[in-house]
Amino acid sequence: MTKETIAFIGLGSMGGQMARHLMDAGYALRVYARRAEAAAPFVAHGATACATPAEAARGADFIVTNVTTTQDVENVLLGADGVIHGARRGAICVDHSTISAQATRGIAARLAEAGIEMVDAPVSGGPTRAEDATLSIMVGGTDANVAKVRPLLEALGTTITHVGGIGTGQVAKACNQIVQVVNIQGIAEAMLYASRNGADLDKVLAAISQGLAGSRMLDQMGPKMAHRDFAAGIEARLHDKDFGMIAEAVEAAGLDLPAIALVKRQLSALMAQGWGHDDTSSLFRVIEAQQKG
Repeated sequence: MTKETIAFIGLGSMGGQMARHLMDAGYALRVYARRAEAAAPFVAHGATACATPAEAARGADFIVTNVTTTQDVENVLLGADGVIHGARRGAICVDHSTISAQATRGIAARLAEAGIEMVDAPVSGGPTRAEDATLSIMVGGTDANVAKVRPLLEALGTTITHVGGIGTGQVAKACNQIVQVVNIQGIAEAMLYASRNGADLDKVLAAISQGLAGSRMLDQMGPKMAHRDFAAGIEARLHDKDFGMIAEAVEAAGLDLPAIALVKRQLSALMAQGWGHDDTSSLFRVIEAQQKG
């Protein structure tokens, strides 16, 4: 039996996998993508292609977005052809993008004026866990709205945490990115230190991975650095985007968080080298290039 109708906006490497799981779970999809070819595989399996976000939202019970930047979310939800002009009163927007918490609250307030609800639900795990439907999902919204969207989220992830009110999912995602990328920078420094002191990097990793230094990031990023495999798992440009947003929020809050400032500089240097489409393990190459002698 077909479940509710979902308007799905954003069919990239993450969003496309998520849309597929929702179709497999029995939801009827109305899809919008800037490139028609991105929507074609879903249309071939029964989704309805729509010309604008507003058109996709018409008649939908839920509107799911997974786009790149805060401005992208504002455009697809509030723009001239945005969801706000097509969605019915009582529909719920579920935003899986990683964007500003403050902007999320502002977007939700604008939608509420039109009788449209919103839940922020950024995800962690990358394309691999999106493909496996094992994402970690950090959720902000009212208890009632989160309860309504939980069946959708359960089709996408295995760890679903209701953090608090609207915007708190984005706060948790920012914390996730801080811990993750500061860790990657630390791994890069450790690998360079080991290399310059003549140690076998694989053996160093074996020695430290089972101790208190062990982590998922060490297991993932250490071997990539040791073997100079910088093919993207998650493209570094996305972490650079996130840290730019986090740095702005930190400054606005009047906080002095030095590790965030350092990692933002390193990510900016990575981007300047033209490595934005490579893996964030490329922070190892950045710190190599910065050494003298």
